[in-house]
Amino acid sequence: MHPLNFNPAFTSLLGLVYLLPYTVALDNGIGRTPSMGWNPYNVFLCDTNEAQYHTAAQNLVNNGLNSLGYQYFMLDCGWQGLQRNATGGFTWDTTRLPSGVPALASFVHGLGLKFGVYSDAGYFSCDFVGGSAHWLGSLGNETIDAATFGEWGMDYLKYDNCYAVSPTDFVNYNPPIQLQPHYEAMRDALARINRPVVYSICNWGVQDTARWAGPIGNSWRISNDIGPPNNWNNIIRIINQVVPITQFAKPGAFNDLDMLEVGNSGMTVAEQETHFAFWAAAKSPLLISTDLTNPAQATLDILKNTRLIAVNQDRLGASIAFKRRYTNDHDVWAGPLADGSTVAVIINWVNSSRSLTVDLGDIGITSGIATDLWTGSSLGTLRNTYTATVPAHGSLVLKLTNTTPFRLPSFTYYPTSSPSTSLSGGAAFRTVNSTISVAGNVGNGGSVTLTGLDGGSGGTKLVSIDYINADFTMTNTACSNCRNAIVSVNGGVGQTVQMPLSGQSWDIVYSGYLVSLSGFVSGKNNTITFSNPNAWTPDFYRVGVAN
Repeated sequence: MHPLNFNPAFTSLLGLVYLLPYTVALDNGIGRTPSMGWNPYNVFLCDTNEAQYHTAAQNLVNNGLNSLGYQYFMLDCGWQGLQRNATGGFTWDTTRLPSGVPALASFVHGLGLKFGVYSDAGYFSCDFVGGSAHWLGSLGNETIDAATFGEWGMDYLKYDNCYAVSPTDFVNYNPPIQLQPHYEAMRDALARINRPVVYSICNWGVQDTARWAGPIGNSWRISNDIGPPNNWNNIIRIINQVVPITQFAKPGAFNDLDMLEVGNSGMTVAEQETHFAFWAAAKSPLLISTDLTNPAQATLDILKNTRLIAVNQDRLGASIAFKRRYTNDHDVWAGPLADGSTVAVIINWVNSSRSLTVDLGDIGITSGIATDLWTGSSLGTLRNTYTATVPAHGSLVLKLTNTTPFRLPSFTYYPTSSPSTSLSGGAAFRTVNSTISVAGNVGNGGSVTLTGLDGGSGGTKLVSIDYINADFTMTNTACSNCRNAIVSVNGGVGQTVQMPLSGQSWDIVYSGYLVSLSGFVSGKNNTITFSNPNAWTPDFYRVGVAN
């Protein structure tokens, strides 16, 4: 997406530069913590039969996962019939499920599990054959379908988003209609059946779901599918997409980063550990989606980590938030827990095992008593920094108690719209919501240079950047859901800074991206230039230089 071309439909929907979180969550008396369970899709796609479902449910119990909280056993696409019955009711595929859905629900309930149903907020459901299956969807039939599913024994509904526009439009990532009413209709239908049902919205993050879904569903997908295929790049894409919306997680309403790939081929054990830890701390539902017939011990070790499960199920319901990115090196994410402690996830972006030093200030503290949530080991009292060996694409996951807060320095801010700012190579200002001016069209030959910055006594300074990046993608790219800027101080060697999404609209500012930049001289004659010779950068609102 070109930096000056923003979607007016999203602008009218969102309408604010700094959008505040909604204040209410769906109050259906259930789903106060993220759901945990099993779903077949990542391992079986839409090709699961009754015998496989029976085996999978039994395996969930045999492996002791149900006793740790993995209680929702789910159908996914492929179980539905092609035609409704004579009274307009939903039907199932009698070849795949010869005993029927009610019998399967009874089997699942008999194991002490809860039963999840899959349907679609469109004319037909999603499939894995290019839209040709034409399995039943629920659009226009929400009342009867909710009642039917409830009679069958439904405890959870995953509600997908295929064929939402028309009977001939299979998958549309930029639909001409608003999707919210589709999901409200099913919410209201579920409320009328007098049965507690966790409601999972699955519209892949289209139309920035997190900004409207809280009063509608217990969780909402924020991105396109994690797979298949299963690979590390999918994890990067989804992590970048959740950056601007972590604040919307709360009891009863959670960002859904999609099902777990733990146990499936395609990622190393360390990558699977990072995947699981991040999902847990971001308060995503933890939905196993692998064959549990003969799981590797490493798979069970990850899925059964009770310390990380406790983080996920923490009653405060607060997600970790993006704190600091050291481009191509490591990320720091952290958030609060109900007991007053802090959980931190530090991701090693380097594709090799190495010694990694964490600045506790990035977590927001100067000291604290630390526990390694992977091993359970006490690390004692940490002060200022912590160094550990981290595997390639691995993670440090710390719980910190008795912490001493770290206070960021104050900043002097310089808007890019200052009269002394210099634009070149096609860079141009645009006005956002008639409120602020930002420098866009930066990159691909365009640049913006801020002048007259106070460098204090010179040297390396902490700089805070407020920017807009809505270049969101449903696929893996060289910089999925991020943009790179080359930042230069006083014309010196540029530093690459990778900036994740600020939102899915070009009128939402991400405030406070921190980076340390060298090359400042004493006094007030410093410059900062943003550019990228080969790609677009974000649009820039202002920079702050630490005092």
